[in-house]
Amino acid sequence: MSRADEIFIENCRDILKNGYWDTELEVRPHWEDGTPAHTVKKFGIVNRYDLRKEFPIQTIRRTAFRSCIDEILWIWQKKSNNIRDLKSHIWDSWADETGSIGKAYGYQLGVKHQYREGEFDQVDRVLYDLKHNPASRRILTNIYNFADLHEMHLYPCAYSMTFNVSGDTLNGILNQRSQDMLTANNWNVVQYAILLIMFAQVSGLKAGELMHVIADAHLYDRHIPIVEEVIAKEPLPAPKLVVDPDIHDFYDFTVDSFKLEQYEFHPLETKIPVAI
Repeated sequence: MSRADEIFIENCRDILKNGYWDTELEVRPHWEDGTPAHTVKKFGIVNRYDLRKEFPIQTIRRTAFRSCIDEILWIWQKKSNNIRDLKSHIWDSWADETGSIGKAYGYQLGVKHQYREGEFDQVDRVLYDLKHNPASRRILTNIYNFADLHEMHLYPCAYSMTFNVSGDTLNGILNQRSQDMLTANNWNVVQYAILLIMFAQVSGLKAGELMHVIADAHLYDRHIPIVEEVIAKEPLPAPKLVVDPDIHDFYDFTVDSFKLEQYEFHPLETKIPVAI
């Protein structure tokens, strides 16, 4: 059975049983009807996914695989902050009339910085170091730029990646300040597993372990019945990920470069409301 399912079920059961409710506090998120969106949360969840064993996509409900990849390419490859460059509509609530989400996400990755070796943006610096300085303990990105927060329509949730090479294996740590577990947990895991796999392939490395560190892992009040329905499902075997082996340049990857074989999942008919 899928290890990603097991981890998610364990996380949600822990949050439901031992989590802290913020119902007595004023909260920023709200539902479409204006009602405050309260949560039950756990602080400091750490999950590990070994990409050598299986691809970490859920089977207890469907994860939109192609949309996940489209968004991670939008942020890391296109370095865009405009939803017109994105095929899904997940960012529509945070975009202005021009389609911009402000100086957030892809914008931050595309800003160039001066280094001793030359000028790089954050993505190209990672690619450079993986090829030229694989022993470095400084291979990381950070898009939580305090100077630009006032110009971001949403502060970054998944804000930092740290990469570390051990022999021929690339490992990574995803740091996340906040996680809506039902709508975004496996979405982010799939995305950053794909990102790690892309970086590894174009650097002549193997993808190893993805560690996911979540500061505030929460379930929204209106999501609780849906979560209980999902985690009651029996996990199915994880599918096999197939990546185009002929791609050796990070900027050549497309959504069509990745395929899942034998991806089976339980249907979920209930529409999931999104707090904004």
